[in-house]
Amino acid sequence: MRLRFQKWDIAVIAGVILAAALVFVAFLPGNSGAYAQVYLQGQLVDTLPLNVDQSREYSGVYTNVVTVQNGKIAVTHSDCPGEDCVHSGGISAAGRSIVCLPNGLEIRVVGNESDVDFVVG
Repeated sequence: MRLRFQKWDIAVIAGVILAAALVFVAFLPGNSGAYAQVYLQGQLVDTLPLNVDQSREYSGVYTNVVTVQNGKIAVTHSDCPGEDCVHSGGISAAGRSIVCLPNGLEIRVVGNESDVDFVVG
């Protein structure tokens, strides 16, 4: 027995594929409203949108290079001892932060939506 496409089979298949694509796009994590606030020694010194790739340098006692790339922000270089801020990696979710204690640098991601209920530690 041989299966054949009926008159509307291709239209139904195309409709199902289109609906699946729309659902996929609707549930993608977006950072359109997310941005990062950069504090140095407790003072707000910069606000960076996460949807614009860029790099900035912040100097205090030490120097930190902060990079925004692909919707994430990270400290990519630091001359502070230990470089814990560099090893913390990139963040993108509202409510998350990166801290460089020796330099007094703090990066807070803020925005309309958060995927975390609370942050400890």
